[in-house]
Amino acid sequence: MSTPGRGLHGRVLDSLGPAITAGEYPPGSVLRTDELAQHFAVSRSVMREAVRVLESMHLVESRRRVGVTVRPKAAWNLYDPQVIRWRLAGADRPHQLRSLTVLRSAIEPVAAGLAAKHATAEQCAELTECALGMVANSRGHKLEGYLVHDMAFHRVILVASGNEMFARLGDVVAEVLAGRTHHEVMFEDPDPAAVTLHVQVAEAVREGDAARAEQLTREITVGALQELDILAP
Repeated sequence: MSTPGRGLHGRVLDSLGPAITAGEYPPGSVLRTDELAQHFAVSRSVMREAVRVLESMHLVESRRRVGVTVRPKAAWNLYDPQVIRWRLAGADRPHQLRSLTVLRSAIEPVAAGLAAKHATAEQCAELTECALGMVANSRGHKLEGYLVHDMAFHRVILVASGNEMFARLGDVVAEVLAGRTHHEVMFEDPDPAAVTLHVQVAEAVREGDAARAEQLTREITVGALQELDILAP
């Protein structure tokens, strides 16, 4: 997937970023910007801009008299949506999917319980609309259409929780949902039980039933982990 709106340095990032996250440049590797500029057939200024983006993600650091050094994974901004996308595109995909799904299982049930207490009428209506959209796209191999409504559903839950920290995880959850679809870690049609659970979560939030909303969402995340056991062991 190309990095939108970034021109030549975006093309460099689309190659260099996945290579770093895949371990082709192990931690401690020194990247020579002049050599990379020649390799990618771009100017040194374009290469420096690409390096600045990688630095903002904490993938590399520039050191005087040393050059651009690849940082260890523990230093990376693992919540950056682009870093998540790059890791999902590589051999680390099963581990990354599992790690993100465990994160979801810890956060989203609590967020759903809070949403049942704090969601506005508009958010409840949007949640119901998203759930119905999931139902409408749950048969006939319409995974891309299903994904649009699925991502929107979970964004609403996180925002409606009223917790700004949860709300900021919307992009993270969207990336893991997109990664499951685009890397075929999904059944050809979504699990009917999971679709029904989303509809029931929307109902629980609308009715203000926090305990039920939390329990139903926990069942969704448990089901997602079970799917990974089958599709990405």
